[in-house]
Amino acid sequence: MLPPTGIFPQSRGGSSRSAGEQQQPATLSRYESQKRRDWNTFGQYLKNQRPPVSLSQCNWNHILEFLRYLDQFGKTKVHLHGCIFFGQPDPPAPCTCPLRQAWGSLDALIGRLRAAYEENGGSPETNPFGNGAIRLYLRDVKECQAKARGIPYKKKKRKKNQIKLNDEVKSSQQST
Repeated sequence: MLPPTGIFPQSRGGSSRSAGEQQQPATLSRYESQKRRDWNTFGQYLKNQRPPVSLSQCNWNHILEFLRYLDQFGKTKVHLHGCIFFGQPDPPAPCTCPLRQAWGSLDALIGRLRAAYEENGGSPETNPFGNGAIRLYLRDVKECQAKARGIPYKKKKRKKNQIKLNDEVKSSQQST
């Protein structure tokens, strides 16, 4: 794992080392490589805004705009309400509905960016990727895509032991 570099970009000035002396970075895992790529892409997105947005000024609105921007590169067919295939998981013919980013891809992206923010010097308390508005947006995307594609997402069932434990905690709190 690479050391944190701070959330502010460092200058790319000349190095005092010669080309032969430069160290090769350790081979990164697929996850770490993707996280770095996502972080760099998000940073570039902020720089390309008019006016440019620094990471210290970034808030949840910028993140929501970024997620909407990414939709144009999606590969998941999401049927519109007026489409005859709305709600069908395996439509029999093609349609003109838009391609979007899949909910799972967006959720994983936010997870990687949230981790990268903190690894690059951001505080967990001020991490805009963990904001409630982002979670709400992802939940809405998940529900809309599930309805449009006819794929129900079921909540994970809690184990009986966990339910018993919760009931015991509640009853002990009520008796005190």
